[in-house]
Amino acid sequence: MKRVRFSPRSSFARTLLLIVTLLFVSLVTTYLVVLNFAILPSLQQFNKVLAYEVRMLMTDKLQLEDGTQLVVPPAFRREIYRELGISLYSNEAAEDAGLRWAQHYEFLSQQMAHQLGGPTEVRVEVNKSSPVVWLKTWLSPNIWVRVPLTEIHQGDFSPLFRYTLAIMLLAIGGAWLFIRIQNRPLVDLEHAALQVGRGIIPPPLREYGASEVRSVTRAFNHMAAGVKQLADDRTLLMAGVSHDLRTPLTRIRLATEMMGEQDGYLAESINKDIEECNAIIEQFIDYLRTGQEMPMELADLNAVLGEVIAAESGYEREIATALQAGEIPVRMHPLSIKRALANMVVNAARYGNGWIKVSSGSEASRAGSVEDDGPGIKPEQREHLFQPFVRGDSARSTSGTGLGLAIVQRIIDNHNGRLEIGSSERGGLLIRAAAGAPDAGADETRRGELIAPAVSCSGCCTIKAGQARLFHLAPVSAAVLPPPARRPLAYRYTSQNSQ
Repeated sequence: MKRVRFSPRSSFARTLLLIVTLLFVSLVTTYLVVLNFAILPSLQQFNKVLAYEVRMLMTDKLQLEDGTQLVVPPAFRREIYRELGISLYSNEAAEDAGLRWAQHYEFLSQQMAHQLGGPTEVRVEVNKSSPVVWLKTWLSPNIWVRVPLTEIHQGDFSPLFRYTLAIMLLAIGGAWLFIRIQNRPLVDLEHAALQVGRGIIPPPLREYGASEVRSVTRAFNHMAAGVKQLADDRTLLMAGVSHDLRTPLTRIRLATEMMGEQDGYLAESINKDIEECNAIIEQFIDYLRTGQEMPMELADLNAVLGEVIAAESGYEREIATALQAGEIPVRMHPLSIKRALANMVVNAARYGNGWIKVSSGSEASRAGSVEDDGPGIKPEQREHLFQPFVRGDSARSTSGTGLGLAIVQRIIDNHNGRLEIGSSERGGLLIRAAAGAPDAGADETRRGELIAPAVSCSGCCTIKAGQARLFHLAPVSAAVLPPPARRPLAYRYTSQNSQ
């Protein structure tokens, strides 16, 4: 059974909750202190005075301090009643006068009984003007004494409530503003860390806020600079290695051109090996290049996809398509998206059994997928499929570096997209690319809305001569194309637009 979390996750919510809790505890403590040391003593004194008044009014004789018995004249008693606003009611008349709305208070009844020396019932009626105290004493059990508290008004408590509420709101608002200011550098740090995770090195963050936060920001800036330097050194190293490797490969190619016709099959085999070496070198460079600056522009996803299909649909390879009708404008780096799509198609062709399908999503979803009919990938292996040099079980018997899908992942990440892996309709591999929300902390030139569309493998794709004008048949990177792609080909392409 999953445990339910009641505590907030963010430091902002936790700090705000802590301040509100402390404020509430402070108010409750203040209330208890005022109640026990101010209100209750005053209430006891009030009960004592009220008991003296009732005793005087309910008896005919009063005992003075010197022990003398004083007879209270009825006229004097009536005058006191009038001045104090005290009224006497029978049980039936008291109900009609407001006793039915009065609430019994055991605490006041006990105190009044102690003062009067016998059982006493006290009820309090709260009306619009002022509270009223109703008393029934043992001195006159059939009479209710109505004592209005004219000096206490119902509206006297409204300012106290308003002031207390205003203090609470000011305290909570001030705490909220303070925490927001304190957490602002942490939010900037979070956005920058997400960029570094996608392979994008942000500019140095401004160091501000608390001293501890400034120290963390300073350490992050040093780390980002180190990561950038490491990436630059790696790129420079790979560029140097590729240059040094291509020099002997070029000499070997020239040597094969000088071989006799009787060694033509051997020269062709050597040239194929040279092309494969060049493709591997290009893949390494492409993998390093995907993390660099990529200026974005608004382009039609279907048009970019059509160029890739046109370039990849030769050499006995047929590609079924399900392109969304009309244009799908997406903010992207077209060359990088072409490279990613080409890698996805080549991956489907290499490990599938001949069926490839390329489809694009609607303008609203801006998503796509690539399917094949190969053996597929086990669910437990899919999580690691986009890591560099990681290959599925079905791919270990074929040539390759294991960088094709890693390049796709880096390109999609740089466009703020998301890659998903599943099973295709024919049991093979399905790779789906969905658009991601632009990162508020990222630079405007790095924002992307979608990446690749769907690709599947099948042999039903040809290019009609009349449709060739719809696509610009731009060359595709040699890192993702087999050797025959370097020779001119006549393409035939049939597009099946989805309705």
